[in-house]
Amino acid sequence: MQISISFIRHSSSLIAPRAPDFPLKRFLFFSKYSSIPAQDFLAHLQKDQSHIEKTLDTVKSDLDSRCIAQVLEHCAIEKPKLGIRFFVWAALHPTHRHSSYMYSKACKLLNLEKNPRIIADVVNEYRAEGFAVSIKMFKVLLNLCREAQDAEMGLWVLRTMKEFRCMPDTVSYNVVIRLLVAKVRLDESMGLLKEMRSIDVYPDMVTYGSIIKGFCDAGNLLAALGLVSVMKGHGCVPNSVIYSTILDGICMHGRLDVALRFLDGMEKEECKPNVVTYTTMIKGFVDKGMTNEALTILDRLYDSEVRPNRVTFVTVIDGLVKEGQVEEALKVIDKFGGDGVRFDELYNVLVLSLLRAGKHKESEEMFRTMLTRELKPSGLTASSIIKRVVLDGRVLDGYFLFQEVEKLGNAVSIDPDVFSKLLTCLCQENHLTEAGRVLDIMVKRGIHVDPEHLEKLRS
Repeated sequence: MQISISFIRHSSSLIAPRAPDFPLKRFLFFSKYSSIPAQDFLAHLQKDQSHIEKTLDTVKSDLDSRCIAQVLEHCAIEKPKLGIRFFVWAALHPTHRHSSYMYSKACKLLNLEKNPRIIADVVNEYRAEGFAVSIKMFKVLLNLCREAQDAEMGLWVLRTMKEFRCMPDTVSYNVVIRLLVAKVRLDESMGLLKEMRSIDVYPDMVTYGSIIKGFCDAGNLLAALGLVSVMKGHGCVPNSVIYSTILDGICMHGRLDVALRFLDGMEKEECKPNVVTYTTMIKGFVDKGMTNEALTILDRLYDSEVRPNRVTFVTVIDGLVKEGQVEEALKVIDKFGGDGVRFDELYNVLVLSLLRAGKHKESEEMFRTMLTRELKPSGLTASSIIKRVVLDGRVLDGYFLFQEVEKLGNAVSIDPDVFSKLLTCLCQENHLTEAGRVLDIMVKRGIHVDPEHLEKLRS
């Protein structure tokens, strides 16, 4: 039976065309949703040839972060090694520099945290092709290790650099040292530090600072101080960041012996401890309940040329009050009051510390002691105590305290809300004479008076 040509043509049109293979479908999907420059770069990468960097050099399209991210997103599906090579090439492109965000994004897109071995595979590809890898290219790979937080791969890349006749510099060592420190591999980080000096690569402030922080975080404060001495011996003078790191370590671990050695070292340097240094150290000991150690540092402060400020005394007195050492707090006031800080200021600090600690009876007694000694309370101190007494239902006691503050000429500093509360309670309990006196002061100060109270006093 003869089949007509027209029938064959008609039948063939009913047969579904063959689906493109998987990579082509991926490429078509990518092309639909990506920029033209990204499509251009990907088209060259699809050739899957060695020395792909030379091919990429011929692409004239603009290179930016959006384009790079799109190319990496596609490569991550099937060819992450190609993605890394493209990323390394892009880092050295004359019109582009990767930001820290771009390194982070590349690490996530290529899933380097779970599969850091891809970085080693790329280096091995370079080796197999005889590709001339530069130190800048290795630094890009090290930065990817940093983002992946992989100390082992970072160390491998650092060791492999020499095989390509690339001598690691200070920055390269710093990346790996910080990775090792983050994993608390401090012996290895110290080993790299010694290695740097042996090959005339000079450690910098970042190198020393990273390891010092590692020692401080691990509680090995003596090793941290020892490394400070080493860096001084090599002409690297510690800066404020180094000293702050050790100070934080002292506060974290509460070592008085190290604190004193630390202060000794600072006092011999140009970067001498200031009131912030001493106060931070005092607070560190106070927060750990080590008030005796805090007092030792306070004595050390006074032996220096530095003068404490109000924050210093608030820190010390608060700590003593919390531990129930009120008598010790009074000794601090008697010992240091009048030398740059007035007695009335220190008593104000003590009264408020007692109040914050919930020691209401003791705070009121200390407030009355202030008034007896004619020490002027601050507006905050007077307002806090009078309000507390009135809220306890002892409105006349509150009024008499108010009178004593007025005699010292400090009534004007009392909070307007305290005046209003005192007036309200006096009127409610029919202490009208006393209420009238409070009202006179409120009117003079221009404090709002409830019309209901005015009507009651008039009647």
